[in-house]
Amino acid sequence: MPKITYVDHAGTARTVEGDVGSTVMETAIRNNVPGIDAECGGACACATCHVYVDGEWAEVVGPAEPMEQDMLDFASDVRSTSRLSCQIRIKPELDGLTVTTPARQG
Repeated sequence: MPKITYVDHAGTARTVEGDVGSTVMETAIRNNVPGIDAECGGACACATCHVYVDGEWAEVVGPAEPMEQDMLDFASDVRSTSRLSCQIRIKPELDGLTVTTPARQG
């Protein structure tokens, strides 16, 4: 199973295993990762699962689709590597992925 590292705004890292086919958000919820609220349950209808993808992983994860880009308008402190974790599907190539949650979400 691919390992995903979640870093909170204070720098605390938590590494958990994710199931291929699930999302980075679902994995965070199952593992009680703070800072990812996922109020819409993964429907891409809010921005409470906003994360920053680590720069070296941005190309592997890929860009946000238009609907996700629209939802990111509701997130705070959006950056070039911002993504909604509900839209990042875990695949074997993401083993080692690191994402950070924004301070306002923590």
